[in-house]
Amino acid sequence: MRKTVSGRQRVWLGGAIAAVLAFAACDQTELRSERAKELADAAIEQLSGGESGNGGAMERVSQDERALAGDIESPVAFETAAAPSRFAVGSIIAKPKDVPEPEPVLEMEAEVDQPEEAIALEADVVSPASAGKLPTLSLDPQKRETEEQVQAHTAPIIERIERARQAPRSRSLGRVELGEDGRLEPPPPPGAPEVIADGPPLPPAQIRKLARRTMPSARSIRAQTDARTKMLDAMEKYGLSGSVELSPTGQMKIQLGSDGGDPTQFTTEQEEPDGDIRDQRPPNPRSILAVSLPEFAFNSTDTCPEDVSDEAVRRNPVLATACVVQSLRQTGDFEYVEKDFLFDHQFARRPPPGETGGETTGTGVATVLRPDDPLYDLQWHFRSNGDGVGESLGGAGFADFWTRKATTGSDDVVVAVVDTGLQLDHPDIENSPNVYPGWDMVSDPRMGNDGDGRDDSPDDPGDLCDPNVPGAEDSYHGTHVAGTIGAAATNNGSGVAAGAWQVKIVPVRALGKCGGRLSDINDAIRWAGGLIPAYDDADNEIWNDNPADIINLSIGLFEFCPASLQEAINDVVERGAVVVSAAGNARTSTRFYAPGGCENVVSVAAGDARGQIAPYSNFGAEVDVLAPGGDLTRDDDEDGRPDGVLSTKLSSDCYDPLTNAKVDGCYYAYEQGTSMAAPHVSAAFALLKADNPDLAGTALVDTLLGSLDPRTAEQCSGLCTAYPGTDEIPGSDGLCSRPCGGGLLNLANIGEAD
Repeated sequence: MRKTVSGRQRVWLGGAIAAVLAFAACDQTELRSERAKELADAAIEQLSGGESGNGGAMERVSQDERALAGDIESPVAFETAAAPSRFAVGSIIAKPKDVPEPEPVLEMEAEVDQPEEAIALEADVVSPASAGKLPTLSLDPQKRETEEQVQAHTAPIIERIERARQAPRSRSLGRVELGEDGRLEPPPPPGAPEVIADGPPLPPAQIRKLARRTMPSARSIRAQTDARTKMLDAMEKYGLSGSVELSPTGQMKIQLGSDGGDPTQFTTEQEEPDGDIRDQRPPNPRSILAVSLPEFAFNSTDTCPEDVSDEAVRRNPVLATACVVQSLRQTGDFEYVEKDFLFDHQFARRPPPGETGGETTGTGVATVLRPDDPLYDLQWHFRSNGDGVGESLGGAGFADFWTRKATTGSDDVVVAVVDTGLQLDHPDIENSPNVYPGWDMVSDPRMGNDGDGRDDSPDDPGDLCDPNVPGAEDSYHGTHVAGTIGAAATNNGSGVAAGAWQVKIVPVRALGKCGGRLSDINDAIRWAGGLIPAYDDADNEIWNDNPADIINLSIGLFEFCPASLQEAINDVVERGAVVVSAAGNARTSTRFYAPGGCENVVSVAAGDARGQIAPYSNFGAEVDVLAPGGDLTRDDDEDGRPDGVLSTKLSSDCYDPLTNAKVDGCYYAYEQGTSMAAPHVSAAFALLKADNPDLAGTALVDTLLGSLDPRTAEQCSGLCTAYPGTDEIPGSDGLCSRPCGGGLLNLANIGEAD
């Protein structure tokens, strides 16, 4: 019998006593009074800073700095693979065939100085504002322009590009060391650094990062303009209108609706394909969303019927979206055409009702470096892996790495978190030296919840979709994810610790109310990687001056990997970034999920405090690694608290872990999900790169994946009755295999410090 503990029994001493009572209720008579005393003594010892404690850190701080949220929950059925995907009504992503790749902002030439030692790099630099923001063009068949009028839209842009190409400026970029084979070590990636005034040469690391920047080519602009004709034909077929945004990558976004704008300007009644009329709910963020069966599902209901009437299409924006997608695909002129899918964060939730420092402490096994954050002792996921005092069988070995490699990170390593944004006024974040400027990529103000579209503030205003749903709340998901990686100031005597104490976090907001659009996520990934600019209100280019080494995607969609998303991932990976993705929480094969099932990502399944795959986690051949994701229904370390992942986020229904007093609000919470597992891997990559700056891309990934702790089949399994379609493990008495990658994340397996 699994014990359950009330949220008000979670004091250190009370948790120990509750564990005794729960075991007694399960007739576990071997747990006698000696065990009760052992648990209680251990709890008191942790409070007072004993063998595994943190020097009485909780007692030294205010309640605000230690209060947290999170109950031990009863086991429930989590949302399963049957949950359908959703898309933004009237929004479509399309890319014409044969669009050329964006061009580098400069052409680099190497001038050999001392071949056996180094080379000097010279570059012809193009103005960074050579293209400017690309236009949004009308898709109104009633107002078709002449060829001359169409060219007038793009001629100024093409002229600026070509003029800049004809008058480049030479710039000395500095010297880069040669390897033993005479090649650049490491070679600079394609692309271009930003234009700066004449001055000292740039450091090689800065050259490599800034060299990612690209600009649209004149051919790309022409190709997109030509594709617009096909879009107008599709609009005319059904009597629709809209607009299309040109892009430097060729990924065009079509918006259906009056004047190319608001899809909610369709009639408020929607006609089903069978002719029935249904009333929509009062206008709210959900009015722009629609449910979509995955394209691999049989009998999909969101396709365009052959005999559908034009009137039915015009009256039903969901049907209009499907019909325009189908029409454009049938032309054969597009590399891909797809709905603008809505991605969700990957908290595993119940379905709704209706600088280096720290102290060293003996653990009985070794002397380890530990931060002085008062809630660190509750973060089992960072502990050494094992069953000794102060260890956890599901621990990822961060404590070992901090100690053995004598590093807790580096200011030169950048991790971008593409998510719901970041609570910039969070007390453990607002004064953190680890947060770099980010960007808000949520384009639709109705989903943004901040009164506008894209802007320079990645602050998370909340993402509550429908307040009428019981138990619904703002998730502050990105804050929890970023806190685990390094946004939370570590060793500051307050709150929680992070995996990488010294790392630079770039928050990129791409999810808002009701999720995040695929089109926004694609742009967010490329901006995070330093490939494309964003734009301010005056249409000035705003580049990410800190291109990411690692990009964390704790998001999910129940679909095969969309082509446009795969292309965005490929683009940043080709330029040296590592993309880490949550595998998903649908209890199904990750191949049905994106981005966890996409290529060129490190896909992360969720493990519990025992080092076993969590019940909600996706699984399969696409998974690369198992990492701590938590399980709020378990308390395997018997501390009276749920085995969730503890990190930063504004929460309600909280308590003081020292006094057991109820607290209305707090800044820390236990959560569970593959969303929690992915940032552990991102933090691990950041530590590896800090320890060895030359590691990047595939070499960085191979180093981590080569250090995992193997898992047995039973550790990556579940009841066959709970996971239909999986294969039974011979002799396991009803357990089926749920493959969870090459093994469990364990940084203790990384070698000793040099």
